[in-house]
Amino acid sequence: MFEEFMGIPAHPLVLHAAVVFVPLLALLTVGYAFVPPIRPHTRWVLGLLAVGAPLSALLAKLSGDAFFERMRSANRVTPEFLPKLEAHQEFGDFTLWASIGLAIVALALVRFVAPRPAATTNADARPADTSTDARPGRALTVALQVLSLVAAAVAVYYVIRTGDSGAMAVWEGQ
Repeated sequence: MFEEFMGIPAHPLVLHAAVVFVPLLALLTVGYAFVPPIRPHTRWVLGLLAVGAPLSALLAKLSGDAFFERMRSANRVTPEFLPKLEAHQEFGDFTLWASIGLAIVALALVRFVAPRPAATTNADARPADTSTDARPGRALTVALQVLSLVAAAVAVYYVIRTGDSGAMAVWEGQ
């Protein structure tokens, strides 16, 4: 299923979605965590990216595994080249897990650090009571901000390492 698309190996096509979506998720997660004015405008986009980025990383991993098995079964992978491909696979696994972790942090931000609704006024021009506003504590917000930085850095690091190891494997040949 993940081997070919219109006669072309699917992996080189699918991986570009992960290369775009995972760093975009990292950037938007950090932005959402640290720039409150963008929260109302990016909340749904962040939620969608939190689903789409790990999904694209999963598809890249599955298509890469299928491509590797196809090349190995056709005896197109030399024993000297095998460690490079296995290292690339390992980085791909880490990328998948890092993107899942980043997505969890992003969804936690959307859930717990949601934009605060504007206080409305009643007919007597008194501010509405906002004491019942269910806002997270400052500690939770700070913890999610720190987690967003760490998860974003790890995810982007592994996207770069995975891409670099794959590109080096392609350009060095088998």
